[in-house]
Amino acid sequence: MAPPEIRGPGPDGPRQGNILVIRGGALGDFILTLPVLAALRASFPGNRIEVLGYPNVAALALASGAADTARNIEARPLAGFFARGGDLDPELAAYFGKFHIILSYLFDPDLIFQTNVSRVSRAGFLQGPHRPDEASDTHASEQLLRPLERLAVFDADPVPRIRGRAADASRNGPLAVHPGSGSERKNWPESRWAALLESLAQTEGSRFLLVGGEAEGDRLDRLAAGLPRGAAEVLRSRPLPEVASHLAACRGFLGHDSGITHLAAALGLPGLILWGPSRVRTWRPRCDRMEVLEAGDQLERLAAGPVAARIRALLPGW
Repeated sequence: MAPPEIRGPGPDGPRQGNILVIRGGALGDFILTLPVLAALRASFPGNRIEVLGYPNVAALALASGAADTARNIEARPLAGFFARGGDLDPELAAYFGKFHIILSYLFDPDLIFQTNVSRVSRAGFLQGPHRPDEASDTHASEQLLRPLERLAVFDADPVPRIRGRAADASRNGPLAVHPGSGSERKNWPESRWAALLESLAQTEGSRFLLVGGEAEGDRLDRLAAGLPRGAAEVLRSRPLPEVASHLAACRGFLGHDSGITHLAAALGLPGLILWGPSRVRTWRPRCDRMEVLEAGDQLERLAAGPVAARIRALLPGW
């Protein structure tokens, strides 16, 4: 079954149809793909946009209106599409067959997935990068947008945005703190976090929202225990739309290079990122209100005093 010619949003392009974006990866990867969904929504306003991804992160696209529906990429019948000449589940075959455009960011070096999809779907198939090229000087979100050029979509806004926070909201809200990430190499030592929060807590009326999941273990509880009674709320392992709602009510944000940091940036929070060994030019959140304090491989040597000073400069009155 030969796929149709891929056309853009001009007079001969699709006006009504279904567009599927397939995106695996962690939270940060998905947040950086939100500009793709936004560009598709703006360029094809009459088309339905669906996401095939991990339910916990795809829920953000639904909650923010970036996508109309989402499907679980971990569904077992999908395995046949990753085998050369695999047995293809009839229900999934019908699912792929309903789309006009399929944009995949899956790792598919031998085009096995794309070939199997083409057996059951006439959709125009676009292959995006599974992982952005860190050797490039182009930011990850811009690299993820490049496949849309085949649809004549150029100069799309590369900044991930999630609705839910007014520009002047939460001036008296807590400071959101995410003291972890997906890698210990990116994390500031817990002892430094404890010293920083103790310093910030000296400001009268200061409140903190400590955010994390399984990766943070008991770190959130230990840090909260070192603060005055009632000064800290712990938000652990909650659904991401709920986390986004809590973050939207915060005054600012402090964290590492992490998916939660990208989420806070997409909500427009001001804040400070303690940046470790990742390539900042490729991965930094694209939010003018977020400042990066880059330390490279010397993150553990960063003292609490300078961090506290930067937070107070970013959030006057703290």
